[in-house]
Amino acid sequence: MTDPMEGVAAAKQSPQQRRTARIAGWLMAATFVTAIGATVLYGPVLDDTAHILDAGADTRITLGALLEFFLMIGNVGTAVVMFPILRRYSETLSLSYVASRTIEATIIGIGALTLLTFVTLRNGRASLADAEGTSLDIVGQALVAIHDWTFLLGPGFCVGVNGILLGWLMYRTGLMPRGLAMLGVVGGPLIFISAIAVLFGAYEQNGLHVLFSVPEALFEASFAIYLIVKGFRPSAALA
Repeated sequence: MTDPMEGVAAAKQSPQQRRTARIAGWLMAATFVTAIGATVLYGPVLDDTAHILDAGADTRITLGALLEFFLMIGNVGTAVVMFPILRRYSETLSLSYVASRTIEATIIGIGALTLLTFVTLRNGRASLADAEGTSLDIVGQALVAIHDWTFLLGPGFCVGVNGILLGWLMYRTGLMPRGLAMLGVVGGPLIFISAIAVLFGAYEQNGLHVLFSVPEALFEASFAIYLIVKGFRPSAALA
């Protein structure tokens, strides 16, 4: 395979490309803040599905869903902002990265909708015929289970694909230090394979899977910090 960057002299980033790097970095950083924030806010529901039978405010869940909406924007935005530069190496791979990020955002949106539905049922529980709340409790468990599966498919499989694609593109273009880019090249397949293991019941999603997610998390953090602080390294992709 011929490298499209071969024979093209490396160029330093222009002021416009420096702004692009900052935007991409901040969007990636936003995905960390919103994802962690939503997980913390969802805690009462994810830890106890019987919460659907309780009284009280649902502000935490609603705010968590709002954070996931911004997470979706950050996911797709990072890929879209990087596309014009990464396509100079491979339009197919860069477009695949946009597609993977879009699919991940869609799955995250489905998960957020299940918990918003949880809130709707919880607020309307007084009008339900089942005085014991058994049926409502079962529905609550089902909605949380759907959210758990979307968490595996989105931040599991899709993030693995994201890491492979973005890691390889950043490694081949040299837009960031290749040692840092290798975290994505290695971490992407690792989290993808781990997600398959969770899917088939080898271990729990909140067990070893978290450990196998560390390299990919480090890659995305490195991507965000490096682009915000330094911008792009001199590369033929900037020419």
